[in-house]
Amino acid sequence: MYAIVEIAGQQFKVAKDQKVFVHRLSEEEGSSVSFDNVLLIGDGDNITLGAPAIEGAQVGAKITRHLKGDKVIVFKKKRRKGYQKKNGHRQYLSEIVIESIVASGAKKTAKKEQAPKAAPKAEKKETVKKEAPKSKAASEDLNSLTVAQLKDLAKERGLEGYSALKKAELIEALSK
Repeated sequence: MYAIVEIAGQQFKVAKDQKVFVHRLSEEEGSSVSFDNVLLIGDGDNITLGAPAIEGAQVGAKITRHLKGDKVIVFKKKRRKGYQKKNGHRQYLSEIVIESIVASGAKKTAKKEQAPKAAPKAEKKETVKKEAPKSKAASEDLNSLTVAQLKDLAKERGLEGYSALKKAELIEALSK
């Protein structure tokens, strides 16, 4: 009997008493783990295929040890340019031994509860637009407005060609 199961984001074909090296699992050495995301179970000629996973199927395993994999060398070179870059890393792995494959009737393992998310940030205060003066006597106040506010005021008053005008020209056109 064999199964194809997803462990730590990768799919593995596993059988009972098989040793498998997977990405580092967070549990302690010697602890038992179970994987519910079983994609396929084969037992001789009888094959059960999940869509995407088989309900009630489970693979049980025991973590034997945590280790680091072989060193992988990453070497980059551009010929005739004098560029060489040597880098490498060792992957953190966990060695697990498959103890059991259950085709049906297994209960889902309870997921660890995550800490409650932080309260949403307070909404930004809405900026209040300054109302531009509408009387001709308030032309002195037009100097304190920004160009964008002057253009909005020109649009409200129905002036044409205001988008190409500079601040001084806008103030002159609005004060007329």
